Amino acid sequence: MTAQHGMCGDVAVLVPAAGMGSRLGPGAPKALRLLDGQPLLVHATRRVVAAESVGCVVVAAPPDEVAEVRQLLAPVIAAHPRASVLVVAGAATRQASVAAALAVVPVEFDIVLVHDAARALTPSAVVDRVAGAVRRGADAVVPVLPVVDTVKAVDGDGRVTGTLDRAGLRSVQTPQGFRRDTLVAAHAAAANDHTDDAGLAESIGVAVHTVAGDQAALKITHPFDLTVAELLLR
Repeated sequence: MTAQHGMCGDVAVLVPAAGMGSRLGPGAPKALRLLDGQPLLVHATRRVVAAESVGCVVVAAPPDEVAEVRQLLAPVIAAHPRASVLVVAGAATRQASVAAALAVVPVEFDIVLVHDAARALTPSAVVDRVAGAVRRGADAVVPVLPVVDTVKAVDGDGRVTGTLDRAGLRSVQTPQGFRRDTLVAAHAAAANDHTDDAGLAESIGVAVHTVAGDQAALKITHPFDLTVAELLLR
């Protein structure tokens, strides 16, 4: 954490938004799908920049839609001049998009969060909670919810091989937070593509801590999820 930022605006958030999201059905890239008339990315970015901790947001957009994404985000940027919002060309994989966004984060930001645009309704409070845990000394932090369903382990034939104790299980959300050097090292060491940055950190021996997530931070993956998100907005 640098002195000039203090506790306010000392965090950069990376938003990889170049994926197609085929499970939502054919159409625009996932982050540009509409929720209540606005792209998921706009909803997500608006909530991120409203967080007190955030001083910089870097969006990795579909490579051929960088200009369009800048235009879409212009009203959000105008409403929150305190935070800088950068848009760069993303890549074919999520991990490569995160790396592209990380490469342009200004040097003064030592705390970096990675957030999925598909979690478009994540409250600003979750962003600040994750950032606060990193600020207090954690190298890696994820927001989590208790697992409410009974979870079974199954074999290749679909036969149940055991019941997992859900008391020790959590569902992981985003944003996931890191000390900048931790995230850089985790990506540098990655042997194959990961969709979970905390998993990359775990793989190099970093302890990952948890904070409370929020049910509103559901991941919009299927058409059903879009319907649920529309209901939440109302």
